[in-house]
Amino acid sequence: MTINIKTTLLTLGLLATMACDTVNQILSDVNTGGGGLTTGEITAGLKEALKEGARFAGNNASKQDGYLNNPIADIRILMPSELRKVERNIRKIPLVGNKVVDDFVEAMNRGAEQAAKEAAPIFVKAITSMTISDAANILRGDSTAATRYLRRTTTSNLEQAFRPVIKSALDQVKATKYYDGLKDAISTYNRTPLASDINVNVRELPELEDYATEKALEGLFTLVSIEEKKIRRDPYSYGQSIIRRVFGSQQGG
Repeated sequence: MTINIKTTLLTLGLLATMACDTVNQILSDVNTGGGGLTTGEITAGLKEALKEGARFAGNNASKQDGYLNNPIADIRILMPSELRKVERNIRKIPLVGNKVVDDFVEAMNRGAEQAAKEAAPIFVKAITSMTISDAANILRGDSTAATRYLRRTTTSNLEQAFRPVIKSALDQVKATKYYDGLKDAISTYNRTPLASDINVNVRELPELEDYATEKALEGLFTLVSIEEKKIRRDPYSYGQSIIRRVFGSQQGG
């Protein structure tokens, strides 16, 4: 089959023009405030807003009690669901029940606080790579569209960065020891004559670093979404003029 090179080049050119027109139309549609924003300004505003959300989440979560007792959102990492459903029975284990549960939960959250310090550079790299099309879709999206963009573009890298830090932190704060102690306590209790079975198969419990990493990331993105909603709701409370211009345009201001 003979390929007509001129026809092929013309087709590719038309497709590229159509794609560019589509992005420009999206940007035109979302710029309802009439502020005459350029595509560059819209992209810059979205990037700055995402950086603001990332800084807020990382700084907030990495503080002392950033996970365990966060005043902004309940992002505590609780026991795995398999254990949480029988936590009351576990706490009834004589001498060790309450302590091993409380120590384990605290240790997991301390580990997450340490790992949260690793999030900022990963977020910034993803934000820097944002395209005009990404910016358009985020600006015209709902109140957590930017958070979903970050989740989509950073989760894999965050998991890779968090897991070794989480594991090291869990070992440092003895969470792994407490987790193993919790499983041993359950096994011992279940073997005790006349004791009611706690009904947990300790062999089916999740790997601690996998579980803690997943929950740590969930908490981080929860904080990002809270800051994003605030930016969209009240852009004029932020010092960056580009945030006020871009998000203010969506309020007709």
